[in-house]
Amino acid sequence: MAELEGVEVAPQPSGKSWDLAGMARLSQSFVAGKVIAAMADEDPDIVVITADMKFSNMTVDFERVHPDRFVNVGISEQHMVSMAAGMASVGCKPYVGAFAPFVGLLAGEQIRTDLAYPGLPVRILAHHAGIAIGFYGTSHHATEDLGLMRSIANMTVVCPCDATATEAALRQTADLPGPVYFRLGRGRDVDVYDSLPAGSWRFGEAAVLREGTDLTIVANGITVSAALQAATALGAEGVAVSVIDAHTVRPFDGATIAEHAGRSGRLLVAEEHNVVGGVASACAEALVEHGQAGVKMERIGMPPDEYSLIGPPTHLYRHYGMDAAGIEKKARELLAG
Repeated sequence: MAELEGVEVAPQPSGKSWDLAGMARLSQSFVAGKVIAAMADEDPDIVVITADMKFSNMTVDFERVHPDRFVNVGISEQHMVSMAAGMASVGCKPYVGAFAPFVGLLAGEQIRTDLAYPGLPVRILAHHAGIAIGFYGTSHHATEDLGLMRSIANMTVVCPCDATATEAALRQTADLPGPVYFRLGRGRDVDVYDSLPAGSWRFGEAAVLREGTDLTIVANGITVSAALQAATALGAEGVAVSVIDAHTVRPFDGATIAEHAGRSGRLLVAEEHNVVGGVASACAEALVEHGQAGVKMERIGMPPDEYSLIGPPTHLYRHYGMDAAGIEKKARELLAG
């Protein structure tokens, strides 16, 4: 490994494969390490724990600034969560980071019992969520984590779509009393909020990024930028499409979504998750709760009884219709129905 000012850094990716060891060179939207480091400058109780993934999630940026408050537990995600619970119980404010399937699914019991049940302020950075680690197969895919996390009492669940949203999410949830699950992407996420006015991302409020009366598209994570692209293509033909970023999954802003869906009469939900239990389910619940059960609704996501194929993430997104073309195609079908 090369050395940079005495700190180990990841090697350059070979270009011949999707190289996890080279993530530090590619993960431009993984700002969590830098943001938490800046927050820790003002708060001496903040600590970071990772499961041997400081380059994959760039918490190495925190380690470089606050090495005395950084712990690498190795490939031991369940232990990491329980350790964070113990540290939180004596006044620390731990942020823990690992691949989403290994912290959001494997450590689900520890999150429920050790964090949520006692209401401890531990923040979980669950990165490379969904099918983002395409080549590594089912064991490395997390397409059920939102369903699990949003069903746990005392849990807050947030799914920022880019670097700007991630920083806003981290800062705006810093003082919440209980645990927070941040569902993050693969570190190469398309910018959405950097071109919007400051304050456009607000915790607990679904962000209406585009207004229209013909169709409402709800997305989060990687599908937000794709939904905007699809809406732009449809808009060029005179179809007015609302695009809503449902970034806060719990608490869920069902009122905003039901209002827009009720106005358009059609709702399309696109998510990098199983269509059961995630944002689509939350939207369906919101329609019923807010008297909009008559809205025509379609879903894009992982089929309920399938596990993802293995391949490059971009190819998988295209295969499952999570990209702009797939969302546009499904939107046209819903509009024609």
